[in-house]
Parts: sequence; C-alpha cells; structure tokens
Amino acid sequence: MNLVYIYGPPGVGKLAVATELAKLTGYKLFHNHFSIDCVLPVFSFGMEPFDRLVQQIRRMVLTEAARQDVDVIFTFVYARDVDDPIVTAIDEQVTQAGGRVCFVQLVCDQETLEQRVVGEDRTRMRKIDTVERIQRFVTQYELFTPIPGRESLSIDNTNVAPDEAARQIGEHYGLLAT
Repeated sequence: MNLVYIYGPPGVGKLAVATELAKLTGYKLFHNHFSIDCVLPVFSFGMEPFDRLVQQIRRMVLTEAARQDVDVIFTFVYARDVDDPIVTAIDEQVTQAGGRVCFVQLVCDQETLEQRVVGEDRTRMRKIDTVERIQRFVTQYELFTPIPGRESLSIDNTNVAPDEAARQIGEHYGLLAT
C-alpha cells in the first residue's frame, strides 16, 4: 500500500494536485475535509472533541487502508510543531500495517497563495477563503517547513499546473503504471 501524503498551506493546491494524481494512478482520494466534515456538524473547530475525533478518523481510515492494501492520497495542512505528533502517529501506524508513506510538500509564493484562497469552491467547502484569513494563518503557524525527519518531495507549484505536479509525484515515487 502506498499513502501519498500531500501537505502544504491552505490554498496551495493540494486537492487539485491530489485529484490529478488520483486520475493518473487510480488511487483513492481521502482529502483533509472528509474527516473534518464528519465532525463539524456536531463539534466546532478548536473544541477538544473536534480535534480528537478528526485525528481518530484519519488514523483509522489510513491504517485500515494499509491493512487492506488500498493505495490512498491524503491531503493535510501541516503546521510545524503543532502537527508533528499527528504526522508521526499516521506514519507509524501506516508503516506498521505494511504501508509506505510518500510525503509531498506543495509550496507557492505568497501572492499566488493569496489569489488561490479566494474562490466559491473554497467557501462551499468551509476552507480558508479570504486574503485576510490566509495572512493571519500564515503568520500564526509555520506552514512552509518540510516535515522534519521525513524525506519529502517538495514542489513549488507557483507556475506548475496540477496535472504536471501530479506527474512529478508519480514519477518520483514510481507510482505510474508503465
């Protein structure tokens, strides 16, 4: 089982790249907001039960996918230090269940990020959708640092289309059928 773990700041294009990678590879897509949307109707962002349940759902789904040999693409907003325990738990559980984790960091310049966060689809999915909110988020958290202790393919997709970024990921990790 391969888990392609795509991370980066809100609005960088994780879901767009993940969708293209799923088309190329046939992998299942379990994006960040699937787990959030399960819990949000009952518990608000920031509440202890919200955070705990979202993390439990992610770990359970990804670990079971590894046990069942189901290849998955997962997207995640990684904030250094805050999210290190979450990343470690998922990495260890998937690996122990027989999976391989392929980390991919997406970054783009600040101007591009601010342009990308504004959009009707982001509002509909309850994502960060204003320049003010992304500026606050980027100031509050360390979002552009690779996950420490893990090898990541880093792609600056400021001027790279999602299908091209997906192809780079597939080639780098040997995920494309020949």
